[in-house]
Amino acid sequence: MASLPNMTSSFSENAKTVIRPMQYGDLEAVEQLVKEATGTDSNSCSLALIRQFQQLRQWYGLLVFLRWFPNPCQKDFHVYVAEAMQQVRGLIKVSPFNRTRSTWRVEQVLAATDAPTLAKASTMVDVGSGLLRHCFETIWEARTWLLEVNIHQKSTLALYRQNGFQPLAQLTYWAISPQELEKLADHEPDLPNLLPVSNADAQLLYQLDTASMPPLVRQVFDRHIQDFKKGFLRGLLDQVQHWLERTEVVSGYVFEPQRKAAIGYFRLKLCRNGSRTHEAELTVNPAYTCLYPELFSQMARIAQEYPWQSLQLASADYQPEREEYLEKIGAQRIDHTLLMSRSVWHKLREAKPLEQFSEVLQGLQPVRTPIPSRFSWWESLSSKPHTVSRANGHCISEPPSTIAQDAKLPNESPETHN
Repeated sequence: MASLPNMTSSFSENAKTVIRPMQYGDLEAVEQLVKEATGTDSNSCSLALIRQFQQLRQWYGLLVFLRWFPNPCQKDFHVYVAEAMQQVRGLIKVSPFNRTRSTWRVEQVLAATDAPTLAKASTMVDVGSGLLRHCFETIWEARTWLLEVNIHQKSTLALYRQNGFQPLAQLTYWAISPQELEKLADHEPDLPNLLPVSNADAQLLYQLDTASMPPLVRQVFDRHIQDFKKGFLRGLLDQVQHWLERTEVVSGYVFEPQRKAAIGYFRLKLCRNGSRTHEAELTVNPAYTCLYPELFSQMARIAQEYPWQSLQLASADYQPEREEYLEKIGAQRIDHTLLMSRSVWHKLREAKPLEQFSEVLQGLQPVRTPIPSRFSWWESLSSKPHTVSRANGHCISEPPSTIAQDAKLPNESPETHN
């Protein structure tokens, strides 16, 4: 299993709790921990995590073997456990969010719930905070941390707030029923410039992604053109994963020829055996919200070729036009989450501000209060710089008094002075 260097860190000396990378012997305890959390919170992320650990048990030997060879997923699987008294008491799973690995995502933080009822909250905070701090200190590449939490998970939300995470955006997950998809498929989409996605379109998709979100969200995501490209090995691994999950991915984007820009993009993850719902990702330029009916009709037509399932997608609070359209077509709100972020840079408060400049500033203070005085015309005239005149090609400096004596009125003559 690919992970960071094998190191442990202690966050509770009394309980002798250590944090270390997950090992093969921890899989059974980790699965039990995830099942307990799923039964308590009914979290869809926990359900996905159970499937991941079940697949990990099957392919653990292969992952250990591939760790010694360069591959795109070599450093993408990071799971740490908190161990006390030779028992797994907590779990955290993190992964890089972008290709430059400047932003990392906290996918799941779990703590054992077999403690007494009054101590459950404190156990969650202590174990969860220790796991988070371990990741903050160990993963030096991360500049920003990102996570998504259900608004109904009060204890988990309090844990993240206590460790410095702040709200970034509110997300709403929608489900479009098969009946509504059938109605949407009856409409003929007007998309004359709908093109398939390839690596050559990475620049266009990057510009569309940049224009579709607020500056703060864009800064946290920190995506670049490389994030919209897919290498050969990554594409091969994705194909193997889709084959194992019995899914298929269809994507496309709308090209605007006049501005030579992408104005809409969709990605469908369709289930071929009907065991799970279809999933969709949608990005639309805020200036072209009229594309929503056309893109939804296009996605509905594609979904009609697969087993009868609902279509799920998300909308953010900075996308009011999307939410209005989803309500208009009768989509159902199924989940509300909060997108939170935390920077690793902390602002240190100065204990004694500007004390080092006090002596310097004291010397710049005036000795006495300045008193305004009358402005003298003669002093201002005498303080003018000497003028420069040219005589026979040489520069001659003359004082203002000389200039005043030489200056004569036009009607004066030499006899006047005599």
